[in-house]
Amino acid sequence: MTYTHTVTVALPYDQAVERTRATLAEQGFGVLTEIDVKATFTTKLGEEAGQAVGDYVILGACNPHLASKALAAEPQLGALLPCNVVVRRSDDDHTTVEAIDPQTMVQLSGTPQMREVADDADTRLRAALTTLSDASSAG
Repeated sequence: MTYTHTVTVALPYDQAVERTRATLAEQGFGVLTEIDVKATFTTKLGEEAGQAVGDYVILGACNPHLASKALAAEPQLGALLPCNVVVRRSDDDHTTVEAIDPQTMVQLSGTPQMREVADDADTRLRAALTTLSDASSAG
């Protein structure tokens, strides 16, 4: 089962994180949470664990309009929010960006309201990833 949309961009990690935030914002998503996995692993598990995972951040992206529609339809759906977007270093010149596929919500719910929200979120997240990929290709 595929549950993410993924692009690998020709950008250094820090620049990819910055551009990912910007492209998410263009699609109406704010970043509510940020987990620096490398720093967390280093603090909790030691330097070796942090180095093993490498540069890796999880951005908790939320589009308030879509989230309010989803929660109105199914309050328990809050357990799946915000939409996680992962930015991780592939190598020195490339970074992988992965966003949750909102259609997983439909698979869990199946209600018409959730399908509408998931379709809209899916369109927006795919557009953000496409913009990010196109911008990295343009140089």
